[in-house]
Amino acid sequence: MATKETLKTCKKGHQYYKSSDCPTCPVCEEERKPKGSFLALIGAPARRALERENIKTLEDLSKWSEKEIINLHGMGPGTIPKLKEALKDNGLSFKS
Repeated sequence: MATKETLKTCKKGHQYYKSSDCPTCPVCEEERKPKGSFLALIGAPARRALERENIKTLEDLSKWSEKEIINLHGMGPGTIPKLKEALKDNGLSFKS
C-alpha cells in the first residue's frame, strides 16, 4: 500500500512532499547542514540530537559515553560507527 504524500510549505516558502506529520523541511535541513564538520557525516535527526545537547565539536562528543549518545532521541543505529570513526581519526574516543 502506497503512503499518500502531502504537499507542504515551510516558513521560508520551500515546497516539499511528506507522508508524515514531520514538520521538518528537507530544503531547510540541507541548508543548515554544516560543511566540513563531523556533524555533516550524520543524518539530520542525529545532528539535531547532538545540537540539543550543545555537542558542536569532537572534543565535546568525547566527554560523553557511547551509551549516553545512543540514548539521545534521534540517534539511529548507523550513526555510532560514523561518530566512533570521526573520534578515532582525531585521536579521541567516547568517555569510558
